[in-house]
Amino acid sequence: MKRIVGIHGVGQHRPGLLVPRAANELEEAWLKALARGAASARAPELSVVYYADLLRIPGRQGGALSLDDLEPAEEELVREWLRELNVPAGVSAGRATGFLRQSLAWLARSRGIGAPATEWFVSTFFREVHTYLQGFDGSARFRVRARIAETVAARRPDIVIAHSLGSVAAYEALWAYPHLKVDLLITLGSPLALPHAVFDRLEPGPVNGRGRRPPGVRRWVNLADPGDLVAIPPGGVEAKFDGVDSERSGTVAIHTFDFHLVANYLASSRVADLLGPGPT
Repeated sequence: MKRIVGIHGVGQHRPGLLVPRAANELEEAWLKALARGAASARAPELSVVYYADLLRIPGRQGGALSLDDLEPAEEELVREWLRELNVPAGVSAGRATGFLRQSLAWLARSRGIGAPATEWFVSTFFREVHTYLQGFDGSARFRVRARIAETVAARRPDIVIAHSLGSVAAYEALWAYPHLKVDLLITLGSPLALPHAVFDRLEPGPVNGRGRRPPGVRRWVNLADPGDLVAIPPGGVEAKFDGVDSERSGTVAIHTFDFHLVANYLASSRVADLLGPGPT
């Protein structure tokens, strides 16, 4: 039986739940998704690292509900991301967020998705990305990485699966604790290659414009839906990081609309193939 450690993405805060219970809820959801795509009925031994509680800022609303909830630095990350997507410039609607809201509405229409859901996701994503990469007291980043490292050391997984912001935290944790050994790292819907907002702020930083596979990872596979709004630029992880398995990495169509949802990635045939009974 393969041992897997999962690392969740944004928007996973479970208010009022202790960390073990929140992790158990995520594990149940991940196992159901994996079972949808698995060729074998045998479930893996799965532990999910829950870290969303570490991104809560005392005295401040946790998950951003709209663009109006964002701080200026978080808004700037959204602007940089929109520039990477080549979204046409809008006309300001008076508030500083007017341009962003119009741009997101255009993006939602062009992708055939709902504008309110798009705004919620983008606001939540960039708030949590900014909180992780900077931290309200400078320690959120350290604590998230330490919790990941503690779980990996205790569970000694064959495979680490990291989604969305979790792929950034996993990458940094595996670099920060190079004694940790993992046969296979699978990143799903990863923003690791996103210029300015993520790639240029990684620890360790890129060398000559390139990131590298963490030293304790034997093999790294990256999967991204072609419509995933944060896994940009297309093919970016494979193009910007050395040591990624280019033969197994690449695009995977997981859903027409929910192209960033972890459950759809986990239920994909590509993930099932990587977790199959044969060698990974």
